[in-house]
Amino acid sequence: MDPRIARTRRSLREALFALARERPLDEISVSDIAERAGVNRSTYYQHYSDKNTLLADALDAVIDEAIGADEAAITEAEGARILLEYLRHVEANADLYRMLLGENGSAAIQVRMSRRLQSIIVAAVERGGPHDLVGVPTELAAAAISGAALATIRAWLDISPLPTADVAAGWVWIVIKGSGLISEDG
Repeated sequence: MDPRIARTRRSLREALFALARERPLDEISVSDIAERAGVNRSTYYQHYSDKNTLLADALDAVIDEAIGADEAAITEAEGARILLEYLRHVEANADLYRMLLGENGSAAIQVRMSRRLQSIIVAAVERGGPHDLVGVPTELAAAAISGAALATIRAWLDISPLPTADVAAGWVWIVIKGSGLISEDG
């Protein structure tokens, strides 16, 4: 990707997250995002058709940045590090994630987040060999685990005062490991 395009998209994503820390997402306009990013509206629309498309791209980029390498090569230790890094981002943007994962949130965003987590879990399982859920297809088990992990993140966001991302990562990791899908060794 052209470095200028990547830089503009990064600026737009960062502007969206910064604005979402200041006020609710539904109060943020495309003009607000463009202004914060230092671009004009036409530049915004050259990259994204609407705010939800930018948001989906921004959420994917957070995961991509946390992974930082080939998704299929993630080890268990890397998985724990990625989870913690991601949850630190969620913690910093807690109000946005409460809205996105809540009952009035975006179903499309929730499905996208769940599917991304599912693909990471499938890659880890396929690398780790057989799992304890004999008879359950890996894709189906991974979907169940990703749903449970997102539900755990959502429940964490409801706790007041909010426990740290380090604590939440431990909880989510217990849910993932307790599923039997990822072996204790790998």
